[in-house]
Amino acid sequence: MASVTLDNLTKNYGGGAINAVQNLDLEIADGEFLVLVGPSGCGKSTALRMIAGLEEITDGAVWIGDEFVNDVHPKDRDIAMVFQNYALYPHMTVYNNIAFALQLARVPKDEIDRRVREAAGILELDDYLKRRPGQLSGGQRQRVAMGRAIVRQPSVFLMDEPLSNLDAKLRVQMRAEIAALQHRLGVTTVYVTHDQVEAMTMGDRVALLKDGVLQQVDTPSRIYDVPANLFVAAFIGSPTMNLYQVDFLSGSGGEPSIRLGGSTLDLPKAVLAHRPGLARYVGKPIVAGIRPEDIRRAEDTGGAASIVGKAELLEALGSDMIAHLSIDARAVQVSSSDSLEGISATEVEGGSARCVARLSARSRIRLGDIVSVVFDRERFHFFDPETGEAIWN
Repeated sequence: MASVTLDNLTKNYGGGAINAVQNLDLEIADGEFLVLVGPSGCGKSTALRMIAGLEEITDGAVWIGDEFVNDVHPKDRDIAMVFQNYALYPHMTVYNNIAFALQLARVPKDEIDRRVREAAGILELDDYLKRRPGQLSGGQRQRVAMGRAIVRQPSVFLMDEPLSNLDAKLRVQMRAEIAALQHRLGVTTVYVTHDQVEAMTMGDRVALLKDGVLQQVDTPSRIYDVPANLFVAAFIGSPTMNLYQVDFLSGSGGEPSIRLGGSTLDLPKAVLAHRPGLARYVGKPIVAGIRPEDIRRAEDTGGAASIVGKAELLEALGSDMIAHLSIDARAVQVSSSDSLEGISATEVEGGSARCVARLSARSRIRLGDIVSVVFDRERFHFFDPETGEAIWN
């Protein structure tokens, strides 16, 4: 096993006209499960392929353990890669698919047999070793691809969207199995996905890329609770965070508040203590964000001051109800194409904004109902409207 270090890793195409990965710095600890996540085209697979040696590096360095591997052939990097399409040989049995790399390396037959059967036991493939890939389900084929990586006993696993071809139920099962397997084996793993649920449920840490630039790297809970900028806030979370343009105000006694549409919401004094940088924005517009789970119906909160909205769409999910309300506010939208340099968000005209709330499934709401909701004011996130960066100091 080994750590992986990316130092100023850069990949340009077209003579520098296209920057697929820009100055990527990452330290991946020995035994860590790191997930690279982001929208399509953000550079995550390109970064993975540079680690693997399958993509030429424009600038920067890749280290695996203490070895500088920029010029090391992929087969000599002591890595094992699991691809999106499994890449199994259809004419070979499961046993031979798993054993193939070891056979090429001329590992002794008894050692090959021991490793293959050990991997098959871990992945519950013992009863399928004589079958061919065409006789297996998608999940079983994915296990074979994992087995082929395991038997090599590499220092690093590289996984490029390995679950994207599976149906939703099987994806849930397989992501739990892969996370448990990585924990059991303790092998350093870099996992690429565009699915934020996979990223948040599998990784020890999550690294979020946009346009080839690292936006934030942190634990799943920190990246969710303390997003570094508007893009991270909007990308992580389902349903996405509600974002509004508000005016930040301060009363004569220093009590902070925000003006949201036609409503003024007082904030706890602790907000300024935790985010002293907000003091610079008194009397100015900022972006305020609130997650759907931090919104409750007013009748469930003891009659606290509330925001009134009209139910435009209701999604019953069994345990929850996702209510889409139209409220008096100025919404801010962030897309994967928005720049975080200069104006980072697009204001929606008209003064009517969508508010998405995750409510109890027992909430008796019908389409068209007028609903009063309360925002948890200790759970607001605040961002600079020009740079998109979170406001802290």
